[in-house]
Amino acid sequence: MVIVMRPEASENDVEHVVELVREMGLKEHVIVGSDLTVVAVIGDDRKKEKTKLEQAPNVDRVVPILAPYKMAAKESKAERTRVPINDTCVIGGEAVHVMAGPCSVESEEQIMDAARRCKAAGATALRGGAFKPRTNPYSFQGLGEDGLKLLAAAREETGLAVVTEVLTPTDVDLVARYADCLQVGTRNAQNFKLLEACGQSGKPVLYKRGMSMTISEWLQAAEYILAEGNPNVILCERGIRTFEDHTRNTLSLSVVPEVHYRSHLPIVIDPSQGTGHARLVPDMCKASVAAGADGLIIEVHPDPEHAMTDGGQSITPDALTETMQSLRRVAEAVDRVLGGSDVMDTASV
Repeated sequence: MVIVMRPEASENDVEHVVELVREMGLKEHVIVGSDLTVVAVIGDDRKKEKTKLEQAPNVDRVVPILAPYKMAAKESKAERTRVPINDTCVIGGEAVHVMAGPCSVESEEQIMDAARRCKAAGATALRGGAFKPRTNPYSFQGLGEDGLKLLAAAREETGLAVVTEVLTPTDVDLVARYADCLQVGTRNAQNFKLLEACGQSGKPVLYKRGMSMTISEWLQAAEYILAEGNPNVILCERGIRTFEDHTRNTLSLSVVPEVHYRSHLPIVIDPSQGTGHARLVPDMCKASVAAGADGLIIEVHPDPEHAMTDGGQSITPDALTETMQSLRRVAEAVDRVLGGSDVMDTASV
């Protein structure tokens, strides 16, 4: 359930409600909005004494949340969540931001070239894997901390925020020292200990949907991050497994309006993993923005033919530049702007 405070509620009123929640053996999460403060109550429904909470000073109403995901549910927060990755990249505001870069960090020359050209095209964040989960144990597994250092160097030169994957709970502190945003990939989508560790880090988390997860399962798993006191969760749709074989995965764009209907969390689309074919990526980018996505994460490689991972689904920097030009027009058509354009994201300032 969520406890909605009246606009005139004081800090003491909120603290009193928190004390009542704790007396019931439950956990609270205070969400302060621009107009209202809400206290989300987490725990065994049998312990929730609705009447007692309704009688507390300056409580407006107590709203039961029927969905199994309490903090991710739209009812727990009237405003859409905006996640600041850095000062210029805020996911969930008016602007649609593009995170672009290679699947894997391969060398200093490769990542610096990619970063410069993605920045020039209009991207506001750099993606790149230093740790790579691979189906084949003999495939390239990434450069590890050396890759993280190269990503940090690229950020230093270009100003792009760094988004990179973390694979294990023990790696969270290491990756968090270099990255602006921690990515949890599809293979770890229900690695609950990793999700908890990411929540404890305080860093923004780009959380990809598991390849066989329902939306409800996805939002429940996101709750593990939120329940650790970290509100900065960005959902990422990267395609799911179906019987269709013309693409690597089936990119479910209907998930965008459905997530906006169910949750306050922002959602971005990965058309590279979602299709597996570079030729499909530009059109799926445009379709994603038209559907209401809050951002895109795109694999871009200076030399896809010689990429160490996922070259077949990586577009070139020139293709990114062309795509960005189209995306600006699509964004304008749906009353959004493209992050990195001359138009300030006023909703996130």
